[in-house]
Amino acid sequence: MRPSLLVLLAIPLLSTARAADAMSSQERADRFLSLVNASYQALYYVESQAVWKAATDVTDAHDAASTAASKARAAFMGNPALIEETRQLLRLRGDLNDLSVRQLERLLLSAAESPMTNPQLTAARIEAETAQSSILNSFEFKLAGKVVTANEIDKLLNTSTDLAERRAVWEASKTSGPALRDGLVKLRDLRNSVAREMGHADYFSLQVAHYGLSTEEMLKLNDDFMVVLEPLYAQLHTWTKYKLAGRYKQPVPKLIPAHWINNRWAQEWPGLAEGTDLGPMLKDRTPEWIVKTAESFYTGMGFEKMPASFWTKSDLYPVPKGGRKKNTHASAWHLDLDSDIRSLMSIEPDPRWFTTAHHELGHVYYFMSYTRPEVPPLLRGGANPGFHEGFGELTGLASAQVPYLKAVGVLPADFKADETAFLLNDALDGGIPFIYWSSGVMTHWEADIYARNLPATEWNTRWWKYVREFQGIEPPAERGEEFCDAATKTHINDNPAYYCNYAFAQVFKYQLHDYIARKILKQPPQSCSYANNKEVGDFIRKIMAQGMTGDWRKILRDATGEDLSTRAMVEYYAPLLKWLEKENAGRPIGWK
Repeated sequence: MRPSLLVLLAIPLLSTARAADAMSSQERADRFLSLVNASYQALYYVESQAVWKAATDVTDAHDAASTAASKARAAFMGNPALIEETRQLLRLRGDLNDLSVRQLERLLLSAAESPMTNPQLTAARIEAETAQSSILNSFEFKLAGKVVTANEIDKLLNTSTDLAERRAVWEASKTSGPALRDGLVKLRDLRNSVAREMGHADYFSLQVAHYGLSTEEMLKLNDDFMVVLEPLYAQLHTWTKYKLAGRYKQPVPKLIPAHWINNRWAQEWPGLAEGTDLGPMLKDRTPEWIVKTAESFYTGMGFEKMPASFWTKSDLYPVPKGGRKKNTHASAWHLDLDSDIRSLMSIEPDPRWFTTAHHELGHVYYFMSYTRPEVPPLLRGGANPGFHEGFGELTGLASAQVPYLKAVGVLPADFKADETAFLLNDALDGGIPFIYWSSGVMTHWEADIYARNLPATEWNTRWWKYVREFQGIEPPAERGEEFCDAATKTHINDNPAYYCNYAFAQVFKYQLHDYIARKILKQPPQSCSYANNKEVGDFIRKIMAQGMTGDWRKILRDATGEDLSTRAMVEYYAPLLKWLEKENAGRPIGWK
């Protein structure tokens, strides 16, 4: 019988351990890490290709191939011999260079995702996650008995002024929850059990370990974000509910009904700031133009063009109805941790996809920047997970600046912008409400189900408790435990305990943007353009190129001169807060 790949890979691991006494600690680590990096990269590529096929063309065969490839990578990365050698080398960390220590620490975190100390448990998790993704990716939403796409749901929420229709659309968007509920309950228990195999208290604590933080420290960090921004959010909430009550000719509510907001989860509040709608300017553009413009954002700053294979291998546009089923959530993929870089989107020529395409290419250019010999495959990732989302968010913020929109021809050169309106749009559409969604609802709910083992019979009740408490939003009617509205969000299923990274990214992006605008461009942060500025490109590339080779705190401090702080975010919106206070004079502020 031909030996399996795992057996072949395990032989050098054992040889390394036996030869440990014959070489220095650093030589031993170098030999070990050379083997692991090569094997990790090869297995990662096989798995990524299989997962890509399963995400872009949902079939039983592709799901089975994805499961098999994930099990193969898990068998190596969670190999008990690999774990033991990693732990032994970390006991000698005083004799090792920092790069080796970082790779070894990364190895233990990776092993904790798929520990083969309990192969049955790891296999069960992989199988359950593949099944959950298949349900998510193939789910058909229906409105009035007809199949509708996620893009069509979003368009209706952005255009309809009929509250009965809006409610029907909103409720249709929640129908995937019950289909995903049982699988999520199973996955909660499997993920927690997997994390405990390697000594982590639960799955949430495993995820925040990438920051060097405990669960309580991460929750406090997110609570601190919300405390600092609360005066602005309360003013925004008040202005918004008065604006929407006028639009729909309804009494002003205390809590905003969820179906009044143009976003399915009320994580962003678009379409409210008059004079900022880019829809008419983009409707005659092609989806290809949107992606090419996002690429030009980076090439204009001195970055290389994306590989030619990006254009042939990515899946960028909507699938016609009746065609294959694919995941409709935008994402960027670094399949081989080298040059096979792709994106999965469903681009249409509208403002949301204009911003989203810029965001996703922020990830792509991060991939390209740290893919260099000095950064081993194990460390080809963001300095922490929030850095990756932060660069995507930074690109999205920069692409919404009026001078940039003029530079790329979205707005005419003589366009007279209402600066307050555009600042209000920045705050509503991906700025301030998003913090209370990400730091509040998502982060706390996932901490509850993983770290505190919240009974599944209380999941939807807790979800809406947090939506009311943190966002000031309520459903159009009570939502019982027969629903699982949290599960309608892709990340809850496919990227669990991840949303704290988006919250970090919001704060991080304003710090970088503030430095770029003030120190490099010498322009106001609220109205600036990165277009064709090589110095901005050099600043961004210097951070990106480090990957995970340095401590994220030091990388941020070295780049901006300060620790993580909401200072830049507060200052960015200071003019808006003054305006809102005048607009809301005499009104009850907030909802608490």
